[in-house]
Amino acid sequence: MGATATLSATGLSVEPGSEVTCTVVVRNTGQLVDQFTVDVVGDAAGWAAAEPAAVNLVPQASETVTVRFAPPRSAGVPAGPVHFGIRVTSREDPYGSVVEEGVVEVGAYTDLSAELVPGKVEAGRRGKYELAVDNVGNHPVGVRFTPSDPDGELDFKLDRPQVLLAPGTAAFVKLVVKPHDTFLRGQPQSKPFRVEVLPDVGTPLVADGMFVQRQLLPKWLLPALIALLALALALGTLWFTVLRPAVKSAAREAATQQAAEVKAAADRAEENAGAAKQEAEKAKGNSDRAMEAVGLDPGAPPGSQPTGTPPVAKQQAGEPTDFRVAADAAIVGNADQFTDFVFSPPEGKTLRISDIVLQNPRGDTGTIRVLRDAGGSRSGILEVGLANFRDLDRHYVEPLRFKPGEKVIVSVSCQNPAEKGNCKPSVSFSGRVE
Repeated sequence: MGATATLSATGLSVEPGSEVTCTVVVRNTGQLVDQFTVDVVGDAAGWAAAEPAAVNLVPQASETVTVRFAPPRSAGVPAGPVHFGIRVTSREDPYGSVVEEGVVEVGAYTDLSAELVPGKVEAGRRGKYELAVDNVGNHPVGVRFTPSDPDGELDFKLDRPQVLLAPGTAAFVKLVVKPHDTFLRGQPQSKPFRVEVLPDVGTPLVADGMFVQRQLLPKWLLPALIALLALALALGTLWFTVLRPAVKSAAREAATQQAAEVKAAADRAEENAGAAKQEAEKAKGNSDRAMEAVGLDPGAPPGSQPTGTPPVAKQQAGEPTDFRVAADAAIVGNADQFTDFVFSPPEGKTLRISDIVLQNPRGDTGTIRVLRDAGGSRSGILEVGLANFRDLDRHYVEPLRFKPGEKVIVSVSCQNPAEKGNCKPSVSFSGRVE
Protein backbone atom coordinates (compact mmCIF):
# COMPACT_ATOMS: atom_id res chain seq x y z
CA MET A 1 0.00 0.00 0.00
CA GLY A 2 1.15 3.61 -0.58
CA ALA A 3 1.63 6.23 -3.23
CA THR A 4 4.10 7.60 -5.73
CA ALA A 5 4.47 11.25 -6.76
CA THR A 6 6.17 12.60 -9.89
CA LEU A 7 6.97 16.33 -10.26
CA SER A 8 6.79 17.88 -13.72
CA ALA A 9 9.64 20.28 -12.81
CA THR A 10 12.05 20.51 -9.88
CA GLY A 11 13.43 23.94 -10.77
CA LEU A 12 11.09 26.94 -11.09
CA SER A 13 11.44 30.73 -11.10
CA VAL A 14 8.88 33.40 -10.20
CA GLU A 15 8.73 37.15 -9.65
CA PRO A 16 7.23 38.49 -6.39
CA GLY A 17 3.58 39.40 -6.91
CA SER A 18 3.08 36.85 -9.72
CA GLU A 19 2.79 33.06 -9.78
CA VAL A 20 4.24 29.96 -11.40
CA THR A 21 2.82 26.42 -11.48
CA CYS A 22 4.00 22.88 -11.80
CA THR A 23 2.18 19.55 -11.67
CA VAL A 24 2.59 16.42 -9.61
CA VAL A 25 1.20 13.06 -10.74
CA VAL A 26 -0.13 11.06 -7.75
CA ARG A 27 -0.48 7.29 -8.22
CA ASN A 28 -2.15 4.79 -5.86
CA THR A 29 0.25 1.82 -5.63
CA GLY A 30 -1.75 0.10 -2.91
CA GLN A 31 -4.49 -2.52 -3.06
CA LEU A 32 -7.32 -0.41 -1.59
CA VAL A 33 -9.27 2.65 -2.61
CA ASP A 34 -7.42 5.47 -0.86
CA GLN A 35 -7.53 9.24 -0.33
CA PHE A 36 -4.31 11.20 -0.77
CA THR A 37 -3.71 14.69 0.65
CA VAL A 38 -1.27 16.94 -1.25
CA ASP A 39 0.42 19.92 0.43
CA VAL A 40 3.61 22.00 0.21
CA VAL A 41 6.22 21.92 2.97
CA GLY A 42 9.33 24.06 3.52
CA ASP A 43 9.94 27.80 3.30
CA ALA A 44 7.53 28.16 0.36
CA ALA A 45 4.58 26.70 2.27
CA GLY A 46 3.19 30.12 3.19
CA TRP A 47 2.66 31.15 -0.43
CA ALA A 48 2.09 27.84 -2.25
CA ALA A 49 -0.98 25.62 -2.58
CA ALA A 50 -2.03 22.39 -4.27
CA GLU A 51 -5.22 22.20 -6.37
CA PRO A 52 -7.01 19.97 -5.58
CA ALA A 53 -5.66 19.47 -2.07
CA ALA A 54 -6.94 15.87 -1.89
CA VAL A 55 -7.69 13.12 -4.47
CA ASN A 56 -9.47 9.75 -4.18
CA LEU A 57 -7.88 6.95 -6.22
CA VAL A 58 -8.69 3.31 -6.86
CA PRO A 59 -5.70 0.91 -6.90
CA GLN A 60 -3.16 1.64 -9.67
CA ALA A 61 -5.03 4.81 -10.71
CA SER A 62 -3.35 8.23 -10.94
CA GLU A 63 -4.35 11.89 -11.07
CA THR A 64 -2.55 15.16 -11.82
CA VAL A 65 -2.47 17.89 -9.13
CA THR A 66 -1.47 21.51 -9.91
CA VAL A 67 0.83 23.28 -7.45
CA ARG A 68 0.81 27.09 -7.53
CA PHE A 69 3.66 29.23 -6.16
CA ALA A 70 2.66 32.90 -5.61
CA PRO A 71 5.23 34.76 -3.43
CA PRO A 72 3.92 38.16 -2.25
CA ARG A 73 5.72 41.37 -3.10
CA SER A 74 7.06 41.70 0.42
CA ALA A 75 10.37 42.11 2.19
CA GLY A 76 9.42 39.03 4.20
CA VAL A 77 10.09 36.82 1.15
CA PRO A 78 13.80 37.28 0.34
CA ALA A 79 15.10 36.96 -3.19
CA GLY A 80 16.97 33.80 -4.13
CA PRO A 81 16.43 30.04 -4.17
CA VAL A 82 13.71 28.63 -1.90
CA HIS A 83 13.63 24.87 -1.34
CA PHE A 84 10.24 23.17 -1.12
CA GLY A 85 8.73 19.72 -0.84
CA ILE A 86 5.47 18.31 -2.29
CA ARG A 87 4.10 15.91 0.33
CA VAL A 88 1.57 13.22 -0.65
CA THR A 89 -0.05 11.65 2.43
CA SER A 90 -2.08 8.42 2.30
CA ARG A 91 -5.09 8.14 4.57
CA GLU A 92 -5.04 4.33 4.60
CA ASP A 93 -1.27 3.93 4.83
CA PRO A 94 0.42 7.00 6.45
CA TYR A 95 3.79 5.22 6.34
CA GLY A 96 3.43 4.94 2.56
CA SER A 97 3.42 8.73 2.14
CA VAL A 98 6.08 10.38 -0.08
CA VAL A 99 7.75 13.80 -0.48
CA GLU A 100 9.17 15.14 -3.75
CA GLU A 101 11.60 18.08 -3.48
CA GLY A 102 12.35 21.04 -5.73
CA VAL A 103 13.62 24.65 -5.79
CA VAL A 104 11.82 27.83 -6.80
CA GLU A 105 13.96 30.91 -7.56
CA VAL A 106 12.30 34.08 -6.24
CA GLY A 107 13.20 37.17 -8.28
CA ALA A 108 14.59 40.33 -6.70
CA TYR A 109 12.86 43.70 -6.70
CA THR A 110 13.95 47.08 -5.33
CA ASP A 111 11.56 49.36 -3.46
CA LEU A 112 13.11 52.33 -1.65
CA SER A 113 11.66 55.52 -0.18
CA ALA A 114 13.45 58.55 1.26
CA GLU A 115 12.26 61.59 3.23
CA LEU A 116 13.82 64.53 5.09
CA VAL A 117 12.40 65.11 8.58
CA PRO A 118 11.57 67.89 9.12
CA GLY A 119 11.25 69.13 5.55
CA LYS A 120 11.76 72.78 6.60
CA VAL A 121 13.94 74.34 9.32
CA GLU A 122 14.22 78.02 10.30
CA ALA A 123 17.49 79.02 12.01
CA GLY A 124 20.24 81.63 11.98
CA ARG A 125 23.39 79.48 11.86
CA ARG A 126 22.52 75.82 11.15
CA GLY A 127 19.61 73.48 10.53
CA LYS A 128 19.41 69.90 11.74
CA TYR A 129 17.55 67.26 9.72
CA GLU A 130 17.18 63.50 9.64
CA LEU A 131 17.09 61.56 6.36
CA ALA A 132 14.87 58.46 6.67
CA VAL A 133 15.44 55.74 4.03
CA ASP A 134 13.21 52.62 3.96
CA ASN A 135 13.99 49.40 2.08
CA VAL A 136 10.73 47.50 1.52
CA GLY A 137 12.27 45.41 -1.27
CA ASN A 138 13.31 41.79 -0.88
CA HIS A 139 17.10 42.06 -1.14
CA PRO A 140 19.87 44.12 0.54
CA VAL A 141 20.62 47.50 -1.07
CA GLY A 142 23.65 49.73 -0.59
CA VAL A 143 22.78 53.44 -0.67
CA ARG A 144 24.99 56.55 -1.03
CA PHE A 145 23.90 60.14 -0.21
CA THR A 146 24.85 63.32 -2.09
CA PRO A 147 23.43 66.62 -0.72
CA SER A 148 23.54 69.82 -2.82
CA ASP A 149 21.87 73.21 -3.27
CA PRO A 150 21.35 75.01 -6.60
CA ASP A 151 23.07 78.28 -5.58
CA GLY A 152 26.05 76.78 -3.74
CA GLU A 153 25.29 78.79 -0.59
CA LEU A 154 25.12 75.91 1.88
CA ASP A 155 27.53 73.46 3.50
CA PHE A 156 26.36 69.93 4.36
CA LYS A 157 27.57 67.42 6.93
CA LEU A 158 26.27 63.83 7.04
CA ASP A 159 27.01 61.54 9.97
CA ARG A 160 27.60 58.76 7.39
CA PRO A 161 27.82 59.00 3.59
CA GLN A 162 26.41 55.54 2.81
CA VAL A 163 24.51 52.66 4.41
CA LEU A 164 23.61 49.05 3.64
CA LEU A 165 19.89 48.34 4.13
CA ALA A 166 18.64 44.82 4.74
CA PRO A 167 15.16 43.94 3.41
CA GLY A 168 12.37 45.39 5.53
CA THR A 169 14.62 47.81 7.45
CA ALA A 170 15.16 51.57 7.57
CA ALA A 171 18.14 53.85 8.18
CA PHE A 172 18.16 57.31 9.79
CA VAL A 173 21.04 59.57 8.74
CA LYS A 174 21.63 62.88 10.53
CA LEU A 175 22.26 65.93 8.31
CA VAL A 176 23.48 69.39 9.40
CA VAL A 177 23.03 72.31 6.96
CA LYS A 178 25.05 75.56 7.45
CA PRO A 179 24.96 78.71 5.29
CA HIS A 180 28.27 80.16 4.05
CA ASP A 181 27.34 83.69 5.23
CA THR A 182 25.26 85.01 8.14
CA PHE A 183 23.59 88.41 8.73
CA LEU A 184 22.64 90.34 11.89
CA ARG A 185 19.46 91.95 10.58
CA GLY A 186 17.21 91.47 7.60
CA GLN A 187 14.35 89.44 6.16
CA PRO A 188 14.43 85.61 6.27
CA GLN A 189 15.99 83.97 3.20
CA SER A 190 14.72 80.64 1.84
CA LYS A 191 17.44 78.29 0.57
CA PRO A 192 16.16 75.06 -1.03
CA PHE A 193 18.38 71.98 -1.24
CA ARG A 194 18.13 68.30 -2.05
CA VAL A 195 19.71 65.01 -1.05
CA GLU A 196 20.21 62.46 -3.82
CA VAL A 197 19.78 58.87 -2.63
CA LEU A 198 21.82 56.65 -4.96
CA PRO A 199 21.20 52.88 -4.58
CA ASP A 200 23.65 50.38 -6.03
CA VAL A 201 20.69 48.93 -7.96
CA GLY A 202 17.44 50.58 -9.00
CA THR A 203 16.35 54.17 -9.67
CA PRO A 204 17.94 57.07 -7.69
CA LEU A 205 15.67 59.01 -5.31
CA VAL A 206 15.61 62.67 -4.31
CA ALA A 207 14.60 64.08 -0.90
CA ASP A 208 13.89 67.84 -1.04
CA GLY A 209 14.42 70.16 1.92
CA MET A 210 14.24 73.85 2.78
CA PHE A 211 16.53 75.90 5.06
CA VAL A 212 15.08 79.32 5.99
CA GLN A 213 17.96 81.51 7.22
CA ARG A 214 16.96 84.11 9.83
CA GLN A 215 18.83 87.15 11.17
CA LEU A 216 21.16 86.47 14.11
CA LEU A 217 19.77 89.25 16.33
CA PRO A 218 16.37 88.44 17.86
CA LYS A 219 13.55 90.63 16.51
CA TRP A 220 12.57 91.72 20.00
CA LEU A 221 16.07 92.99 20.91
CA LEU A 222 15.90 96.51 19.34
CA PRO A 223 12.42 97.40 20.73
CA ALA A 224 13.52 96.14 24.15
CA LEU A 225 16.66 98.34 24.09
CA ILE A 226 14.62 101.42 23.15
CA ALA A 227 12.14 100.74 25.96
CA LEU A 228 14.98 100.30 28.49
CA LEU A 229 16.60 103.56 27.39
CA ALA A 230 13.31 105.48 27.78
CA LEU A 231 12.79 103.98 31.24
CA ALA A 232 16.34 104.94 32.29
CA LEU A 233 15.80 108.56 31.17
CA ALA A 234 12.52 108.77 33.09
CA LEU A 235 14.08 107.35 36.26
CA GLY A 236 17.06 109.73 35.98
CA THR A 237 14.79 112.76 35.68
CA LEU A 238 12.73 111.66 38.67
CA TRP A 239 15.85 111.10 40.75
CA PHE A 240 17.47 114.49 40.19
CA THR A 241 14.26 116.57 40.44
CA VAL A 242 12.32 114.90 43.26
CA LEU A 243 13.97 112.01 45.04
CA ARG A 244 17.57 113.19 45.52
CA PRO A 245 16.80 116.39 47.58
CA ALA A 246 14.36 114.46 49.78
CA VAL A 247 16.83 111.62 50.30
CA LYS A 248 19.62 114.00 51.34
CA SER A 249 17.46 115.65 54.05
CA ALA A 250 16.21 112.32 55.39
CA ALA A 251 19.71 110.86 55.35
CA ARG A 252 21.11 113.73 57.42
CA GLU A 253 18.52 113.28 60.15
CA ALA A 254 18.87 109.50 60.12
CA ALA A 255 22.66 109.74 60.38
CA THR A 256 22.50 111.85 63.56
CA GLN A 257 20.04 109.48 65.20
CA GLN A 258 21.97 106.39 64.12
CA ALA A 259 25.25 107.77 65.49
CA ALA A 260 23.75 107.99 68.96
CA GLU A 261 22.26 104.49 68.66
CA VAL A 262 25.57 103.05 67.44
CA LYS A 263 27.46 104.50 70.41
CA ALA A 264 24.96 103.00 72.86
CA ALA A 265 25.10 99.64 71.07
CA ALA A 266 28.92 99.67 71.17
CA ASP A 267 28.84 100.17 74.93
CA ARG A 268 26.45 97.25 75.38
CA ALA A 269 28.46 95.05 72.99
CA GLU A 270 31.66 95.61 74.95
CA GLU A 271 29.94 94.54 78.15
CA ASN A 272 28.58 91.36 76.54
CA ALA A 273 31.74 90.46 74.58
CA GLY A 274 33.17 88.26 77.31
CA ALA A 275 29.93 86.29 77.73
CA ALA A 276 29.55 85.91 73.93
CA LYS A 277 33.06 84.48 73.63
CA GLN A 278 32.32 81.79 76.22
CA GLU A 279 29.02 80.90 74.50
CA ALA A 280 30.81 80.68 71.11
CA GLU A 281 33.40 78.24 72.47
CA LYS A 282 30.64 76.11 74.00
CA ALA A 283 28.64 76.11 70.71
CA LYS A 284 31.73 75.06 68.71
CA GLY A 285 32.28 72.10 71.02
CA ASN A 286 28.63 71.01 70.62
CA SER A 287 28.93 71.37 66.82
CA ASP A 288 32.08 69.21 66.66
CA ARG A 289 30.40 66.46 68.67
CA ALA A 290 27.28 66.56 66.43
CA MET A 291 29.39 66.28 63.24
CA GLU A 292 31.32 63.32 64.64
CA ALA A 293 28.01 61.60 65.53
CA VAL A 294 26.85 61.63 61.86
CA GLY A 295 30.24 60.56 60.49
CA LEU A 296 31.63 63.97 59.52
CA ASP A 297 35.15 65.15 60.19
CA PRO A 298 34.97 68.55 61.96
CA GLY A 299 38.35 69.47 60.44
CA ALA A 300 37.40 68.48 56.85
CA PRO A 301 36.85 71.24 54.25
CA PRO A 302 33.25 72.29 53.46
CA GLY A 303 31.45 70.02 50.93
CA SER A 304 33.29 66.80 51.96
CA GLN A 305 31.16 63.64 51.98
CA PRO A 306 30.42 61.80 55.31
CA THR A 307 32.41 58.69 56.14
CA GLY A 308 30.89 55.64 54.41
CA THR A 309 29.01 57.65 51.79
CA PRO A 310 28.58 55.42 48.71
CA PRO A 311 30.24 56.64 45.50
CA VAL A 312 28.18 58.43 42.87
CA ALA A 313 26.51 56.02 40.45
CA LYS A 314 28.24 55.59 37.16
CA GLN A 315 26.72 56.99 34.04
CA GLN A 316 24.58 54.53 32.12
CA ALA A 317 26.79 52.36 29.91
CA GLY A 318 26.46 51.74 26.19
CA GLU A 319 25.94 53.78 23.03
CA PRO A 320 22.57 55.30 22.03
CA THR A 321 20.88 53.53 19.11
CA ASP A 322 17.62 53.65 17.21
CA PHE A 323 16.19 51.61 14.36
CA ARG A 324 12.91 51.10 12.52
CA VAL A 325 11.23 47.98 11.20
CA ALA A 326 8.79 48.66 8.32
CA ALA A 327 6.26 45.93 7.51
CA ASP A 328 4.62 45.08 4.18
CA ALA A 329 2.35 42.15 5.04
CA ALA A 330 0.11 40.47 2.51
CA ILE A 331 -3.62 40.00 3.26
CA VAL A 332 -4.41 36.62 4.83
CA GLY A 333 -7.77 34.95 5.51
CA ASN A 334 -6.65 33.41 8.81
CA ALA A 335 -6.30 35.96 11.61
CA ASP A 336 -3.81 33.61 13.34
CA GLN A 337 -1.43 33.66 10.35
CA PHE A 338 1.38 36.22 10.75
CA THR A 339 4.19 37.53 8.56
CA ASP A 340 7.52 38.15 10.36
CA PHE A 341 9.91 41.08 9.90
CA VAL A 342 13.18 40.51 11.75
CA PHE A 343 15.83 42.88 13.11
CA SER A 344 19.12 41.39 14.31
CA PRO A 345 21.16 43.56 16.75
CA PRO A 346 24.94 43.89 16.17
CA GLU A 347 26.70 40.58 16.77
CA GLY A 348 27.97 40.09 20.32
CA LYS A 349 26.12 43.20 21.60
CA THR A 350 23.45 43.56 24.29
CA LEU A 351 20.48 45.70 23.19
CA ARG A 352 18.42 47.68 25.73
CA ILE A 353 15.16 49.15 24.36
CA SER A 354 13.56 51.97 26.33
CA ASP A 355 11.09 53.38 23.77
CA ILE A 356 8.81 51.75 21.17
CA VAL A 357 6.73 53.84 18.70
CA LEU A 358 4.11 52.04 16.57
CA GLN A 359 2.81 53.79 13.45
CA ASN A 360 -0.21 52.83 11.30
CA PRO A 361 -0.61 55.88 9.00
CA ARG A 362 -2.79 54.05 6.44
CA GLY A 363 -5.30 52.82 9.00
CA ASP A 364 -4.71 49.14 8.20
CA THR A 365 -6.77 46.40 9.85
CA GLY A 366 -5.31 43.37 11.59
CA THR A 367 -2.91 42.63 14.43
CA ILE A 368 0.72 43.62 15.08
CA ARG A 369 3.03 41.93 17.56
CA VAL A 370 6.49 42.73 18.93
CA LEU A 371 8.32 39.51 19.89
CA ARG A 372 11.67 38.37 21.31
CA ASP A 373 13.40 35.47 19.49
CA ALA A 374 15.96 33.70 21.72
CA GLY A 375 17.48 30.86 19.69
CA GLY A 376 14.12 29.98 18.07
CA SER A 377 12.13 30.35 21.30
CA ARG A 378 9.73 33.29 21.03
CA SER A 379 8.11 35.38 23.74
CA GLY A 380 5.62 38.20 23.34
CA ILE A 381 6.40 41.81 24.30
CA LEU A 382 3.49 43.72 22.79
CA GLU A 383 0.32 42.88 20.79
CA VAL A 384 -2.02 45.59 19.43
CA GLY A 385 -4.93 45.65 16.97
CA LEU A 386 -4.02 47.83 13.97
CA ALA A 387 -7.54 49.32 13.88
CA ASN A 388 -7.02 50.70 17.41
CA PHE A 389 -4.30 53.25 16.64
CA ARG A 390 -2.49 55.44 14.15
CA ASP A 391 0.45 56.39 16.42
CA LEU A 392 1.18 54.59 19.69
CA ASP A 393 4.10 55.14 22.11
CA ARG A 394 5.42 52.74 24.71
CA HIS A 395 8.12 53.95 27.16
CA TYR A 396 9.81 51.60 29.65
CA VAL A 397 11.32 52.76 32.96
CA GLU A 398 13.26 49.48 33.06
CA PRO A 399 14.52 48.93 29.46
CA LEU A 400 13.77 45.69 27.59
CA ARG A 401 17.06 43.71 27.50
CA PHE A 402 17.99 41.61 24.47
CA LYS A 403 21.02 39.41 25.07
CA PRO A 404 23.65 38.82 22.34
CA GLY A 405 22.13 36.62 19.61
CA GLU A 406 18.50 37.48 20.46
CA LYS A 407 16.40 39.09 17.72
CA VAL A 408 13.58 41.64 17.59
CA ILE A 409 10.62 40.42 15.51
CA VAL A 410 7.69 42.51 14.26
CA SER A 411 4.90 40.12 13.24
CA VAL A 412 1.80 41.29 11.31
CA SER A 413 -1.50 39.56 10.49
CA CYS A 414 -3.11 41.66 7.75
CA GLN A 415 -6.93 41.65 7.64
CA ASN A 416 -7.42 44.51 5.15
CA PRO A 417 -10.20 44.33 2.54
CA ALA A 418 -8.82 43.24 -0.82
CA GLU A 419 -9.15 46.68 -2.43
CA LYS A 420 -6.97 48.30 0.26
CA GLY A 421 -3.92 46.08 -0.35
CA ASN A 422 -1.10 45.04 1.94
CA CYS A 423 -0.71 46.26 5.54
CA LYS A 424 2.26 48.61 5.92
CA PRO A 425 2.67 49.56 9.59
CA SER A 426 6.08 50.29 11.10
CA VAL A 427 7.72 50.14 14.52
CA SER A 428 10.55 52.44 15.68
CA PHE A 429 12.81 51.45 18.57
CA SER A 430 15.35 53.46 20.59
CA GLY A 431 17.67 52.57 23.43
CA ARG A 432 21.34 51.64 23.90
CA VAL A 433 23.76 48.92 22.81
CA GLU A 434 26.73 47.75 24.86
